[in-house]
Amino acid sequence: MIALDAAGSLGILERLYNTIAVPDAVVQECGGALPPWVQVHSVQNQALAQSLRLNLGAGEAEAIALSIERSAARLILDDKKARRVARQLNLPVTGTLAVLLTAKERGIIPKVRDAIDVLLAANFRISDALVQEVLRRAGE
Repeated sequence: MIALDAAGSLGILERLYNTIAVPDAVVQECGGALPPWVQVHSVQNQALAQSLRLNLGAGEAEAIALSIERSAARLILDDKKARRVARQLNLPVTGTLAVLLTAKERGIIPKVRDAIDVLLAANFRISDALVQEVLRRAGE
């Protein structure tokens, strides 16, 4: 979510999912006012969140904890270590690039390449190999 927000593409999430739930720490990392379709929730299991923070950032730790608490349909994470932890906890993990692929498939964006270029300009870190794989999947 933070990457899409930084790239000015946050609306993609609303068009795909209508509403999304985010923890307080992610809101703090975004640093600005979020639209009303972004529902902010406090993590109830602070012990879990604190435990996860030993190895992850606050946003990733709280996102994982909130995903568990809410039995989320999907958890959007880009941090490699956070994704590994979420998978170990059997959470349904996806990433920003998969969101972009889905957005193209549903006609929300015309080209994944343009969205990736905006993300890269906003300092989103991604390997060239992954960019090429995503573009191949998008047929671009």
